[in-house]
Amino acid sequence: MSPVIAHTPAGASAAPNAPWRDWLALGLLMFPVLLIAVDNTALTFALPAIALSLETTGVQLLWIVDAYPLVLAGLLVAMGSLGDRIGRRRLLIIGSIGFAVVSAATAFSPGPEWLIAGRGALGFFGAMLMPSTLSLIRNIFPDPNRRRLAVAIWAAGFSGGAALGPIFGGWLVEHFWWGAVLLVAVPIMVPLLAFGPAFIPESRDPAPGRVDVPSIVLSLLVMVPVVYGIKEIATQGIDAVPLGIIAFGVAMGMAFIRRQQRLASPLLDVSLFRNRVFSTAITANVLALFSFNGFILFLAQHLQLLEGMSPSAAGVAMIPALVATMASGLVVVPLVRKIRPGFVVAGGLAMSASGYCVVAFGNHSSGPALLLGALIILALGVGTAETISNDLILGSVPAEKSGAAAAISETGYEVGSLLGTAVLGSILTASYQHNLRLPAGLADVTSGTAVHSAAETLAAAMELAGTLPAPLADAVRAAAKTAFDSGVHITAAIALVLMAAAAVLAAVVLRKVPTAE
Repeated sequence: MSPVIAHTPAGASAAPNAPWRDWLALGLLMFPVLLIAVDNTALTFALPAIALSLETTGVQLLWIVDAYPLVLAGLLVAMGSLGDRIGRRRLLIIGSIGFAVVSAATAFSPGPEWLIAGRGALGFFGAMLMPSTLSLIRNIFPDPNRRRLAVAIWAAGFSGGAALGPIFGGWLVEHFWWGAVLLVAVPIMVPLLAFGPAFIPESRDPAPGRVDVPSIVLSLLVMVPVVYGIKEIATQGIDAVPLGIIAFGVAMGMAFIRRQQRLASPLLDVSLFRNRVFSTAITANVLALFSFNGFILFLAQHLQLLEGMSPSAAGVAMIPALVATMASGLVVVPLVRKIRPGFVVAGGLAMSASGYCVVAFGNHSSGPALLLGALIILALGVGTAETISNDLILGSVPAEKSGAAAAISETGYEVGSLLGTAVLGSILTASYQHNLRLPAGLADVTSGTAVHSAAETLAAAMELAGTLPAPLADAVRAAAKTAFDSGVHITAAIALVLMAAAAVLAAVVLRKVPTAE
């Protein structure tokens, strides 16, 4: 039987595991981390193929991306709380099996609706994975210095998975079909399922409360209406219906918070947010992921559709930046022994802001070098900020609250990712549709359906251009590129403002956090 970590009273000490078992357990925990990261980036690079194969609309394409993090964000806190009660390793194993099975089934989706539903189901099981890994790390490595290194490795694994995703995804799309990118979940999970029960120690809250189902329902009623309303406003314009839907989500959020304050065992311990270190680190993560994921969504389409790269070539082009994320996360671990963590986080966010400045004010027509260079700057900033902010999140709460803290941290990750693709992606789509000026005479040489699709997505416009004679094809490509770039400049400017604000917030609020011992 594998060991169970029990939270001991203050002043007591638990017998530590052998160090090699701790690091082996960490290695096994990297497989679900890789799974989540590979799945996300591989799918992003498969979007042009999905759009053409399933004939999706622009809104459906965004929902294919967002259905997963939408459900995930709504359930992360609930699953983190459930892991505290039934055991974090047990929840991790259940989620891994479910994720692999659903991934295989979703790979054969016959239409966009099936794929959206499958992505939602993946969000359900994915919500069991990430909080479990981070909270297990908090309990396996109680020593702050070893934990900080473990968190840096965890973050590097996430970035490494993001780097592997485009390679796997691009190669599979080119040699098989887009659904093959979802099948990689099966082999990735084999080591964890084979060795995890023996080498990963179980941990749980010694005095858990009951799971509050109404709170779970309320958390979903917050996320889904808000994101849906944002999408409708971005694509259809401001109207009473989407505004009412957003207002409903906000009202559910207020009801959720009030309920948590009344419960003896809340689903979300809102008292954690009274800790300024905890709440500021969460805010920094949300804003960083919001901006970064919106940029990745744009860049994947730009490299493939405007620069003419294959999916695998586009993935390889982005690897230096993703490796930079891994390297920066590991390098800053000893740095916080000399420089206060708040200034390190602020410096990373400021670096990201400079990357968005390059995108917002640069000329995108001179090839991919400028955008890929900006991505490296962004990656260095995000890797620096997130590694230290995650350690601040875990280190600012008691061990018995690690599941809840990890779940909130991961919720911040997913809310940032979700809103980045939903808000910035919707702004990008709306700007493209609003600014697209297709050349006259298209109706005489192609179908009205093809023209309508081209007005919906960049992928459809490029596909249409490939069927037209040279002068008209060049005109369609130029019009689509101009419309697409108009949205890129807007979204990059928004990200620039957010990163600058987050850097100032971190520098001010976290300035008194002492250097690591």
